[in-house]
Amino acid sequence: AEYMGGSSLIQSEKMASRGLSETGRLRANIEEQLNRLLTQMKDLEELKAELDEDEYESTKQDTVQQLKEFEASLNKMKSGDMTLVDDINRVQLAIQSAVSNAFKTPEVIRLFANKQPGQLRDRLAGLQRDHKLGRLADDVYRTQAVEIALALQRLNEQLTPEEAALLESARHAFVRSDSHRVGDAHEAGLRSLAGNQIHGAQTQ
Repeated sequence: AEYMGGSSLIQSEKMASRGLSETGRLRANIEEQLNRLLTQMKDLEELKAELDEDEYESTKQDTVQQLKEFEASLNKMKSGDMTLVDDINRVQLAIQSAVSNAFKTPEVIRLFANKQPGQLRDRLAGLQRDHKLGRLADDVYRTQAVEIALALQRLNEQLTPEEAALLESARHAFVRSDSHRVGDAHEAGLRSLAGNQIHGAQTQ
């Protein structure tokens, strides 16, 4: 084996350290950009009642366009830094979920993109508590609870029986909706995401 001099070894270690530092900065920049756009979405939804319909739709479409442009920029970034592939893939799926309305709750999208299963489960527990206390309507609870269960599944978390039951009940609801030719963007997005989960499991 060829001996590497002390100065060469130190230089190699410095280069490796610099590479890790740059990767960390890129990862932080990705998370910051995503969080900014998701905060924009969250603020828009909170102000929806105060905006006229045209203003709301225009601002929403602008945010969606920014998300699409961000996703396109991630493709270029991914080709330049292979160490970020898994992180970027997860962020891109979160963006696609937001754009398709598979996930409607910005906080769920953020926790999914940042790979925070513990916080997702904390949020689910809070939803269940509020629902039992009558603070949360049935449809709002079901929508957000299914989003969280889907996010956990996509993060390859082992689902609890309760979380698996949420997904199963959602799939049954979609089947019933299809039989009556009823559907909306949210259901279509969730159905598409669930289909991707099944396809991914089959190809692994």
